[in-house]
This record gives sequence, structure tokens and C-alpha cells, in this order.
Amino acid sequence: MRRNYKIVVSYDGSRYRGWQKQKNTDATIQGKLEQLLSRMAGSPVEVQGAGRTDAGVHALGQTANFRMDTELSEEELKAAMNQYLPDDIAVLSLKAASERFHSRLSAVGKVYCYRIYTGDAKPVLDRKYVWDLGRRLSVSRMREAASYLEGVHDFKSFCGNRRMNKSTVRRIDSIEIAEEPSRQEVKIVYEGNGFLQNMVRILTGTLTECGLGIRDPQTMPDVLEARDRSAAGPMAPPEGLTLAEVRY
Repeated sequence: MRRNYKIVVSYDGSRYRGWQKQKNTDATIQGKLEQLLSRMAGSPVEVQGAGRTDAGVHALGQTANFRMDTELSEEELKAAMNQYLPDDIAVLSLKAASERFHSRLSAVGKVYCYRIYTGDAKPVLDRKYVWDLGRRLSVSRMREAASYLEGVHDFKSFCGNRRMNKSTVRRIDSIEIAEEPSRQEVKIVYEGNGFLQNMVRILTGTLTECGLGIRDPQTMPDVLEARDRSAAGPMAPPEGLTLAEVRY
């Protein structure tokens, strides 16, 4: 019987071109999953992801779903996937879901984590998982700026797709910014009901400008009001970003 399966996937995105499959490369997370499942099923299997992480972005808890006819139990299917997937992709959980479940459309929230390294020496072991900024940040200024961004706003200024013709209104429930002196690192955790293309990375780049003293935190309402990508800061690099959790 063809069933709908919900999976939670973890991956190191360093060597991939992002989540979404592409015609000119097989180096995508969705592509690797579909390739394996289609081979196991003997027919094409389409995998739907909760979010399309960019090239180089990681995930601790990406959620996806697919429909497949198999005689394997849930545990057997999970074990088979983990056996044949590359070492930098892992299926953390696999359960049969309702027919109506859709990993993206059923989601009610997401949590992203961004790590910024502020030390002088190169972060050799963490270089693939942090933004190597190499400069100290004022966390208090970043927190002040973040306070203006929480809540329901039009985040068009923070959208990487300048041709976006759908609603750019989103809700950010919280932006938690923590300094970890022992690691010489600043960690930003974003929680919200959804995020636009490149939104977390642009938010991070803008907050970092505030932390460096380049931008005044009190200008955040003006940036939102502008509804113009050029009003916000630069896009932070992908390697510091991790999709931590998708909520249902």
C-alpha cells in the first residue's frame, strides 16, 4: 500500500547546492533522497521538504514527506535509508503520516540558528559551520535592533527574491542573541511562522552591522517601512546557518 511517510533529516550542507533538486547537478539533499527512494521503490518517489535551505546551509531537523509503496516496516525503511545515504545526511526519524500531511503546508513554525565567530584565530574545526567574522560584536546593540523586528511585519526589505509577488508578511516570535565567550562566538536563534528566501541571512547581516556600529539599531522600523532590499544590510554567508527545527 502506498503510504505517506514523514521524516526528520539532519545534514551537513557544506558540499551540497542546497535542498532543492536541480537539473544540472545531483549534489542536492532532495536529489539524494529521491534518488535512493526511487531505487528502493522501483519507481519515481518525490520528496517534499519543509524548507528550501540554500547551498552550504545545514540542518539539524529538516522535515520532509514522501509517498511510497513498500513492505518494509518504518524501522526497516529508516535503517535502509541511513545505510545507503551519504555520511553527511541522516534520517533521524521516520513515521507513517496521515494522507493530508505535507511537510511545508502543514508547518506552523521554524527555528533557525546562526553562529558568528568573533575571535582572532581561524576557527579551523568549525570553519564550515560559522561565519568567520573575526571582529567583536556589541550584543546589546544587536538585541535592541532585534526587538524592532519581532512580531508581525512586512519583511520585503529582508527578502532575497526582488521579484517576489506573493505576500512578504511574516511573524517572528523571537530573536534570541547569546554571546558565548569561551567559544568566541555569538549565536542568534530565530523562531517564527515562516521565513522568506534568504531572510534569516539578511536579518543576520543587518543585525551584524548594528553590532559593529555601522548601523543604528533604531533605524530598523525605517528598514521595514522601506520594503526595499537595498535598505537592509548584506546577506550573511551560508555556512553559519542551520535549520534547527520545523514545528507542526
